[in-house]
Formats: sequence, C-alpha cells, structure tokens
Amino acid sequence: MEFFSDFDLKELFSVTIILFSVIDILGSIPIILNLRKKIGDVHPERITLVSGGLMLIYLFVGVKILQLFGVDVQSFAVAGALILLIISFEMILGREIFKHNAASDGKGSSIVPLAFPIIAGAGTMTTLISLKAAYHDVNIMGGIFLNLILIFVVLKSSGWLERKLEPGTVEVLQKVFGLIILAIAIKLIKENLF
Repeated sequence: MEFFSDFDLKELFSVTIILFSVIDILGSIPIILNLRKKIGDVHPERITLVSGGLMLIYLFVGVKILQLFGVDVQSFAVAGALILLIISFEMILGREIFKHNAASDGKGSSIVPLAFPIIAGAGTMTTLISLKAAYHDVNIMGGIFLNLILIFVVLKSSGWLERKLEPGTVEVLQKVFGLIILAIAIKLIKENLF
C-alpha cells in the first residue's frame, strides 16, 4: 500500500500533460489516416496495448535494456528520429516507403509506425526516464493510463474522422504534419548527435 501513498493529483496532472504533449496523438491523426488508407483498419486495441506495454517497459527497465545492448539513450533517440524522418518524407512526397506485408493479417503492420515510434518512441522513452527522476511511479503510471485512454479514443474514431474530413483536407494536413514531423526528427538528431 506504500506504492499508493505516493499518489498526488497535482503530480498525476503534470505527468499526464507532459506525456500528452510528447506523444501528441492529436498531431498524429494525419499519419493514422494515411496508414488507414494504405492498410485499412489500424487495430486500436492492439496498438494501445503495445504502446502501453512499451511505456511501462521504458519506465521500469528502459535504461537497463539499452545498456544491455550497449546503446545509449541518445543513439536510441537518433534511431527513432530516422524512422520519423522516413515517415515525414512519405507524408510530404506521397511516396510509399513503409510497405506492409500483403501476406500478413494486417494486424502487425499498423504496430510500426504507430505504436513505435509515433506513440511510444524515443521521445516518450527519454521523457519517461526523465519523469522517473522527478515524480513517483504511481503518478507516472496514472499519466500513462490516462494517455492510453485518449490514444484508444483517437485510434477508434479514426474511421469516423476519415469519413468526415474531405480528401483534400486530409492531404493538406498530411503535408503540414509531415513537415512538422520532419522538423521534430531533425531536432532530435541535432540534440542527440551534436
């Protein structure tokens, strides 16, 4: 019960807002719609579970796993940034780079890039590792859970959003957010490489 004695509503709110801004699921809507167009359903339950599992792994053993493989957090961040770079080129140029396996059932093809690196990528990992130094685990786990609810709602409503948004609007959003993701990827590479 000592674990729950550290619960603090103010900490929970702070962690939730920090994670919300890093994950930026609302900003990922154009990526989700682009992926839906390519593969169909994005399997919100599976992506939410995988994202949540990755975040909990990052929280409790993230640094140890990277150290086990001799990788530092900066190298991991650059690797995630390179994937984001490729996704941004795909969105801006309208070229398919991430190809899904037509022989598969399609369930795994939405995990990458959505669960990793979009939702639970290098930015989320480094944020969770940083949060662990300043906040109690129970509040961080609560923040993760609240963000997972929002992630699930956005993923689940992506079909509705796709029907409601005009095709031209989706294309413009994809180009704009592709440019933003490109800038984020370059920023991650600059911060962790130089």
